[in-house]
Amino acid sequence: MDKDQPAESSEEIDKVEDVSEEKAAETVVEGEVVSNGEDSPEALTKLLEDARSKADDHWDQLMRTRAEMDNLRKRQERDLENAHKFALDKFSQDLLQVWDSLELGHQAAQEESADVEKLREGTELTLRLLSSVMEKNGVEQVDPTGETFNPEFHQAMSMQERDDVEPNTVVAVVQKGYRLNGRLIRPAMVMVSKAPSAPVDEQA
Repeated sequence: MDKDQPAESSEEIDKVEDVSEEKAAETVVEGEVVSNGEDSPEALTKLLEDARSKADDHWDQLMRTRAEMDNLRKRQERDLENAHKFALDKFSQDLLQVWDSLELGHQAAQEESADVEKLREGTELTLRLLSSVMEKNGVEQVDPTGETFNPEFHQAMSMQERDDVEPNTVVAVVQKGYRLNGRLIRPAMVMVSKAPSAPVDEQA
């Protein structure tokens, strides 16, 4: 080195070293980025394959759920159809014994030696059996004889002047009514009392 050439200052040497370190650091960082391969075609391809795999899984789950819902809907439709079709199954089975009893009574009545008293007893037994079947299935008879007229359950057919009972009293039942589990299915047709009319004064 020429003795006359001025020596580099320590500050300039430090600057050169700092620049070299920064470049070295950038090189290391760039190397890490490249080595990680985050922006490489291979990495993007892998991400795409993962996304497709997840999408396929979600699609399969959706198809399975849709199939299960469809099967559930069809099963509910079948159950509802069967419920409508066979709603009276138990009631019909209970009525069969009443039917049998009526047929036996009818056959007995066809005989020349039929005993009217026995036929009457058989009819009474059949009516009791029918009443038992009706009550068992929630059918209740409405027989309001002697009760106060109730328009919710009774239908007045006519009015009768009566002085032996209170006005608006059911004095006769033309046709009995029925309720099913508390709901009226046929009102009782009745005759209702009213107060006698005042006598007309003929001398007026």
